[in-house]
Amino acid sequence: MNQSTSGRPPLTLATNIWYGVGSIAFGIHLTLLTSALLLFYNQVVGLPAEWVGAAMAITLIFDAICDPLIGEWSDHTRSRWGRRHPFMYASAIPAAIAFYLLFDPPLGWSKVHLLIYMGVMLMTVRVLLSLYEIPSSALGPELTLDYDQRTSLMSSRFFFGTLGGAGMSILALQVFLRKDAAHPLGLLSPVGYRETAVAASIAIFLSIIISCLGTHRFIGTLVHSPRVVSTWREKFRELSDTLTNRSFLALTIAGIVGAISTGLRQGLDFYIGAYFFELTPAQMSYLAIAALLAAFAGVGLAPAISKRFGKKWTMIGVFFVSLFASVAPIAMRLLGILPPNGTHALVAIVIVFQFIAATLGLSGFIIVSSMMSDVVEDAAVSTGQRSEGLLFAANGLISKCVTGVGTFLSALMLEWVSFPQHATPGQVDPPILRHLGMAFVPIVTVFSAISIAVLMFYDIDRSKHERNIEQLGSMDEPASDAAAVADFPPRSVNQ
Repeated sequence: MNQSTSGRPPLTLATNIWYGVGSIAFGIHLTLLTSALLLFYNQVVGLPAEWVGAAMAITLIFDAICDPLIGEWSDHTRSRWGRRHPFMYASAIPAAIAFYLLFDPPLGWSKVHLLIYMGVMLMTVRVLLSLYEIPSSALGPELTLDYDQRTSLMSSRFFFGTLGGAGMSILALQVFLRKDAAHPLGLLSPVGYRETAVAASIAIFLSIIISCLGTHRFIGTLVHSPRVVSTWREKFRELSDTLTNRSFLALTIAGIVGAISTGLRQGLDFYIGAYFFELTPAQMSYLAIAALLAAFAGVGLAPAISKRFGKKWTMIGVFFVSLFASVAPIAMRLLGILPPNGTHALVAIVIVFQFIAATLGLSGFIIVSSMMSDVVEDAAVSTGQRSEGLLFAANGLISKCVTGVGTFLSALMLEWVSFPQHATPGQVDPPILRHLGMAFVPIVTVFSAISIAVLMFYDIDRSKHERNIEQLGSMDEPASDAAAVADFPPRSVNQ
């Protein structure tokens, strides 16, 4: 289907930018929660690692309930600001405030009370970020129906998400968490984490607001007047048909299994860098710079190779190579074939593998998001209802698995190897580090391999997508803003 016949404006560079910039907020949130939260509450605040990991996993259960509800609410909302923007605007201020408070726990509280505080604030942050991320993700399939342009649109989203996460990591490691006279180990500076949280909160607020304002003018062409489901039986049938779609299940199951592996890697990221390879905060910031450069490479690579080889097989291939690159330095150290810690050669090798893994991993996730966009029409063929919010809630849930189950496993791994609290790099017993590496490599490899294998069951290619678009026909025509307002009072957000 040609874009001009779909009633939507052409997909321009400006549209990609306005849509993608909001992912800075989610990139910051995801990076700091996966890489810094466990280290902060374990090594700085002093809570046992298994407590922190359990709290992160428990909040994931709450997310598992909230994310689909937010998606469904968004799908069936009618207002003068459309289906998505009321939620996106509403999240900006409270999400920024809650994120700061998460990294500024009260002084003098007992460990139990600090654990409760962390759990409540973490749950609040996740729900408020979902209030933005799920409706924002659901905008993607509405902005373009084109099979290849969706990959370009998701490239922008992942580029800005990586930019936000890597940029905040560089800022934290180079400025806020660098070592000084008062804090010889900058990664354990409470003040540094508070300063990082201030900068992150401001960036989260600005990125959400800028994206909302930038995409606001598209509301009139994106609003679909949702079909009203009259009975609970009909509603259940719609949900069942949507969530049992074969390709959706393949992406979701693979994403959840893969997210456990990703969460394990990211939960131990600072531990591996600071203790296993004994990198300084400045050297660790170079890894973040490599991830930032990988964003530029990944957003150019994903659309080109997926158009040439197809989304499914391209995504499987890049994930396999990314998996190898992500575990190779640790495996090489265990085999005794890496240069010693503290050498420039070691740092260079770790950075090169980080760049390869990040570039290909990012390309894979871009293509997966584009594939999820194609599921929207595939599911709508059987349900008669577009459910972008419900389907992309799975994306939010997958990301929460990264910061929940995966981090919990990393905490259990630290407990299993008896990793000490308030540890100093270079002074941790070598057997502890070796046991950490020997557990890390096979677990990550197995979970990642299972995830990639499940993706084989995805069955939407270019020709099937185009048939779905043709079959849906006039259903994909966007309702006018005036029509959306006619049925409901202004400023209402009703289901």
